[in-house]
Amino acid sequence: MELFLIDAIGPFFKGYELQRVNWSKIPFTHLATADEARWLQIEQDLRRFAAAVAAQGYNAVTLDDLAHLAPHPLHEPEIASQIAVFREKFHRFFDILHDEFGLKIYLTTDVLPMTPGISARLGNDAAALEAYYQSLVCGVLDDFPQLAGLILRIGESDGNDVNDPIRTQLHLRNAPETNRLLRRLLPEFERRQRHLILRTWTVGAYRIGDLIWHKDTLAATVEGLNSPQFMVSMKHGESDFFRYLPLNRAFFRIPHQKIIEMQARREYEGAGEYPSYIGRDCERFARELAGAENMVGLSVWCQTGGWHRFRRLAYLEPGNRDLWIRLNTAAVIGIFKEGKSVETLVVEQFGVTHAPGVLEFLRHADALIHELLYIEEFARLKLFFRRVRVPPILHVYWDSIFINRGLRKIIAHFVTDPERALRGGEAALARFPRMIELAEQASLPVDDIEHMRDVFTLISLARRYYFLPYDEVLTAQIRAAKKAYKSRWPREIRQRYRVKISFEPFKLKRRTLAWAVGLVVRKKRGYRLLDHFFTLSLLSFGYRIFRARAPQSLPEFMRKSAMGVDVLFK
Repeated sequence: MELFLIDAIGPFFKGYELQRVNWSKIPFTHLATADEARWLQIEQDLRRFAAAVAAQGYNAVTLDDLAHLAPHPLHEPEIASQIAVFREKFHRFFDILHDEFGLKIYLTTDVLPMTPGISARLGNDAAALEAYYQSLVCGVLDDFPQLAGLILRIGESDGNDVNDPIRTQLHLRNAPETNRLLRRLLPEFERRQRHLILRTWTVGAYRIGDLIWHKDTLAATVEGLNSPQFMVSMKHGESDFFRYLPLNRAFFRIPHQKIIEMQARREYEGAGEYPSYIGRDCERFARELAGAENMVGLSVWCQTGGWHRFRRLAYLEPGNRDLWIRLNTAAVIGIFKEGKSVETLVVEQFGVTHAPGVLEFLRHADALIHELLYIEEFARLKLFFRRVRVPPILHVYWDSIFINRGLRKIIAHFVTDPERALRGGEAALARFPRMIELAEQASLPVDDIEHMRDVFTLISLARRYYFLPYDEVLTAQIRAAKKAYKSRWPREIRQRYRVKISFEPFKLKRRTLAWAVGLVVRKKRGYRLLDHFFTLSLLSFGYRIFRARAPQSLPEFMRKSAMGVDVLFK
């Protein structure tokens, strides 16, 4: 491997005080009103960040995004004016990263960035839209010689919460369309000796929605793109950054240059609020990838990912507040680049005296993540709905813990050995006293472990609710635990989980639920005949009718988080 990427968006989030933050991209709407003092602070923080990641061994960074740095004649005057400001500031940032720290710079881009004026002018003319996008790409590559290349995300666009006048939208709907656009763009990168990096991540929309796991879709997408300037970037599993997912077999199926994506600030595992160490996963993936050809690099997301209120900034926190994130970034680079073991890395970071205690501490933390945050039997299932692999965790998502009767029935349907799940969770919870003792001995942030204990106590109570007979005493305990958690961790002290409780009856009977799950959820990657007829076609049509007649029928979380659940049915 020779390319070691890490995202550098953290400095742009300081002072961004929304209660719940969209961490998928730099908040350009917030920057639009920034004064010179704010821009100077970003510059200082970027230097601090760059010095830290370069010292760790990273040689490249990713920044957002093409849409806000690429002018176009069709842009509205106010948008053109704002882009001019961003271009001036980012030119300076690029000089700092490239000239002062020797870091390569890769710019992210969604396909396709649009404004109201451009939409009105170009409409749905695919050829005109792609010519417009090509002009943006060429312009940015020519105007910013510091750029080493672009990273294309074709399967996800801006979330429902984005109010920017420049919004991205899904444009490519199948593999042939994607391949055609890549063939159109690649010569521009070859002429300029820059890299075109395609991310296979999608959220399941349209036929291209299975790109991350379907071998035929991936093969058709990258067919004929044999160039030293072309790379494919893939998350380590067939879904988002979750545990229990095996290494994506796509790394072994295509001959192209490949990058593995890892996440250090774990968006589904506390986002740096408590230890969620990935060192052992890195060791396993590194061993397996030894058999893959053309593995040229890695990409680490140390800030990017998720919609949540947790706001620790990698490399920019006072003291050790970002310790759990930095442990992960060190693990990724140390294991994949230098071939070190977890044991060696811990000795280097904490010294010979403290290393045994820290290693024991990390083993306990790892067991808690695997055995209590996740429900192992469910997490190990291979389940697919339409074009996406079902996440291995449903009851804890971003910054929310869900405890309700509907989820209770769904989880109980899939878990055949609830007693084992209960025993495993209780045993994991018993690790906290020893973890706190070890944290005190090694001068680790004890309050983070105490917060983790209180969160996981709630999750343990939720597990009892999922698997034990309904009990009013238990529901009262859950309500009391929620109240105690909020009292122990008020918002002015730390960002905390939202605990979403509802004990209202769930209308579907268990037998009906089992029938519905069998109809729409499959246990293999390939599509059944039923899927072609019903799940991928009629179900999509029926869902559109349902949403048109009852637009507020789904919970706000499902309608407004990220791109919304609607995207699953496109």
